[in-house]
Amino acid sequence: MSEQRSNGHDSRLSVAWFRRVLFCSILAVASGCGSHPKDVLTPVADTAPQSNKIDMLIATTRSRSAIPGQMFTGERARKPTFAEITVSIPTDGKRKVGEVAWPKKLPSNPATDFATLKADELSVDEAKSWLSASVRKSPDGSVLVFIHGFNTKFEDSVYRFAQIVNDSRVRSAPILITWPSRGSLLAYGYDRESTNYTRNALETMFQYLANDREVKEVSILAHSMGNWLTLEALRQMAIRNGSLPVKFKNVMLAAPDVDVDVFRSQIVDMGEPHPQFTLFVSRDDKALAVSRRVWGDVARLGSIDPEQAPYKQELADHKVTVIDLTKVKAGDRLNHGKFAESPEIVRLIGARISDGQTLTDSRVGLGDKILAATTGTAATAGNAAGLLLAAPVALVDQDTRDNYANQLNALGPKTGSRPKATSKCKAASAPDCMKQPNT
Repeated sequence: MSEQRSNGHDSRLSVAWFRRVLFCSILAVASGCGSHPKDVLTPVADTAPQSNKIDMLIATTRSRSAIPGQMFTGERARKPTFAEITVSIPTDGKRKVGEVAWPKKLPSNPATDFATLKADELSVDEAKSWLSASVRKSPDGSVLVFIHGFNTKFEDSVYRFAQIVNDSRVRSAPILITWPSRGSLLAYGYDRESTNYTRNALETMFQYLANDREVKEVSILAHSMGNWLTLEALRQMAIRNGSLPVKFKNVMLAAPDVDVDVFRSQIVDMGEPHPQFTLFVSRDDKALAVSRRVWGDVARLGSIDPEQAPYKQELADHKVTVIDLTKVKAGDRLNHGKFAESPEIVRLIGARISDGQTLTDSRVGLGDKILAATTGTAATAGNAAGLLLAAPVALVDQDTRDNYANQLNALGPKTGSRPKATSKCKAASAPDCMKQPNT
């Protein structure tokens, strides 16, 4: 009898908590939290020549998009593709360090907004030429490789990386590795498998950088789920080659969504010497708290207390530098993207690279937030049960409707044949064309 009363009490508490979350979320939206325009990658004229220009190389395993201004989707391509994108960043003094100045309407105004000035797909030879020219411009022959995290659309990864490069004031050649993420909280499972799908391609890129004599130094910055991809590619490379190249100086792990026990084995497998690892942790990271529940209640690397045993000694043994962001107030509401949005931290990243060393900004609908907060969406992400739970809140706002529709389409029967890959990459040219090696 007492157990029945307890269960009823717990149920009433759950309902009350759901109502509070719903009410607070509606207040947040009502107070000005809205979406930015989609498909912002259509190039515009450079009407603000005084703005900063960030020119980056893109390597992606995403499928091409037929929508102008989108360029790549969240679906998986059979072969990697390269592109060059130039982003204009306003210097009017109104944008704070750490912010992405999304345009309020299209076309973007380079005087006040982040704006795309160039967005061209490249052949393998053109990508190699871009890298050679950009590395020669770098004062130390260095490159910075960025691997984004979960729930990130293509354009979001581009603009976020442009912001990081600009605000950190790095002078390395910027390379964005963007893997197939559907940009929805409902797609946690799909995104996770997409990192595994991209692992070989990333290793091949690392192998190319290691063998390119013009590249003198490589720094890597990974965020969230992108850390799993990064660590797996480095581990795979170390096993294949016997060690990691000395020119891989720094690996910065921001809010890594990685099982702490798995990280122990990964860093051991990399052997010595390994890069200088810098770990950004935050014990109030709500996204990693959800991930921990999904993955069997094992601590996630990005939310550990680095002063507690056994972590303190283990990190010291592997010479891992830890930056605890728990008390930093900048960042998204989930406290998952602090490193990119805090002016002090983003400049620290730049200083580390120069010395030899949300991140997601995707459109998350109100319905997505409610679902994640009340049902633990990640546990059923990407399957029919998750979509049944999502249906009632998919009416809340346009972003949630878009995310829900994309997930529903992904589960439905496919019509037509799969688009053929049009990459000019040939198997015989690996590793130059990021051919996926056998493992």
